[in-house]
Amino acid sequence: MKIALIGYGKMGRMIEQIALERGHEIVSIIDIDNQQDFDSPEFQSADVAIEFTAPQVAYQNYLKAWAKGVKVVSGSTGWMKEHGDDVRKACAEDGKTLFWASNFSIGVAIFSAVNRYLAKIMNQFPQYDVEMEETHHVHKLDHPSGTAITLAEEIVAEIDRKSAWAEDTTDPKMLRVDHIRRGEVPGIHTVRYDSDADLITITHDAHSRKGFALGAVLAAEYTKDHEGLLTISDMFKF
Repeated sequence: MKIALIGYGKMGRMIEQIALERGHEIVSIIDIDNQQDFDSPEFQSADVAIEFTAPQVAYQNYLKAWAKGVKVVSGSTGWMKEHGDDVRKACAEDGKTLFWASNFSIGVAIFSAVNRYLAKIMNQFPQYDVEMEETHHVHKLDHPSGTAITLAEEIVAEIDRKSAWAEDTTDPKMLRVDHIRRGEVPGIHTVRYDSDADLITITHDAHSRKGFALGAVLAAEYTKDHEGLLTISDMFKF
């Protein structure tokens, strides 16, 4: 498969390494200093572009790739509020393809399934209050993380006593989501159900970015043969 990379930071380099190990070809690498390469024949030859950049430029990168007929896999977060409706319309009505995930880790996909199932159970036990915490490296600009938002939305969808999520809230009807930024932490997400009697905790603790990079390449392999707005739940059926 021919892959283009949009963004060539730590994640981009790790994705490149894993893609090559899996027998794929990197035909184009676009970073901040060579944006003109979106117009290159090498980029246009890609089956899929894998995009890991910043919230303020992600959506424009999608448009540039789609204009060249290239499908996109993206792990960029922070753009959904402003451009989510535009992306959904482009994929549903205009024939564009985006595989988007706040986190491509296989472990996080499993953790998310456990999170949904546990929330469904805990909806029956109002004596437990629920809260979340996410920890990431100091370079991460957005908060809470896209993964935390996804997990929080899954909880709110299942627990009737929580109407929405929010940071720094004391409202008992809101799911509190806290964020911590320290060191070079790849990502830790914790969900706690606390009562007077006991505490139930589930945590996903990433050891490195390798799991995210592998998941992104697996998503590209999946996206090559699928269309529309795709997510982790399309690729992993659990």
